[in-house]
Amino acid sequence: MVITSLQNPKLKQVVKWRDRRDRDRDQVVLLEGYRALSRALAAGFGVHEVFYCPELYVGTHEGQLLAALASRGAQLIQVAPVPFAKMTYRDRPEGLLGIGHQIHRTLADIPRKDTPPFLLVAEQIEKPGNLGTMLRSADAAGVDALVLCDPRTDLWNPNVVRASTGVLFSMPIPECTSRQAFKYLKDNHIQILATTPHAEKLFTEVDLTGPVAMVVGSEQVGLSSLWMDHADLQVRLPMMGAADSLNVATATTISLYEVLRQRLAAGMMTVPPPAPDEHNRAYDRDDDESF
Repeated sequence: MVITSLQNPKLKQVVKWRDRRDRDRDQVVLLEGYRALSRALAAGFGVHEVFYCPELYVGTHEGQLLAALASRGAQLIQVAPVPFAKMTYRDRPEGLLGIGHQIHRTLADIPRKDTPPFLLVAEQIEKPGNLGTMLRSADAAGVDALVLCDPRTDLWNPNVVRASTGVLFSMPIPECTSRQAFKYLKDNHIQILATTPHAEKLFTEVDLTGPVAMVVGSEQVGLSSLWMDHADLQVRLPMMGAADSLNVATATTISLYEVLRQRLAAGMMTVPPPAPDEHNRAYDRDDDESF
């Protein structure tokens, strides 16, 4: 099958799935681009359909990826450039768009490890790009799970998938209320650190080598009173200029890397060797990559 018409029913269905109501009704997620699909494949995340447009490929490994996805049961459907552009949510499509099933996890899915728990708790995050970036940072810093409390954005929003560079398919992400998360942390003796620009203590002054949960709040109002009033400790980042706060995703990244720094210094974790640069760098063109 090659889709060439803008009136194709499959195309129209994919376009409808851009809307959260339709995605949630059908419990689907859209995975656009080489990296999202390759990371979903590596994580064993189910992809049941892949629409592809060879004329829009930006690298050289798309064929191998499609073959691997097909071997896992994905149906491959070729699409002409004009209808593919209609299906995509990116300004510069890469010629790959997958459809998968949403997965909803609970606090019981947080993995148990030999090392002290290292969790990120995100309350009422509003912007998909921030949530996706926080997922990417959590993955890079070695976080065990991101606990999503009372979310205001959709975990399966295509922009979350994009900003996370696909790591949300491998990161455990329980969804729950703040009260449920608070009880879980207390029951499991995990230190709760509420991040707020109004705290007296700097985050670098705290021992972060034990069981710890960094709790961050919404872009608009920060953390709710539950966390502010009952956290074990409130911490802040040093602010040396006129700005009194940072973007929540930026502040989260800095905080998580302090946990990682302390654990590396204590010999609790080791840095793996750099990943081989096996894929065409064109796949990274939509990302601001540093270091």
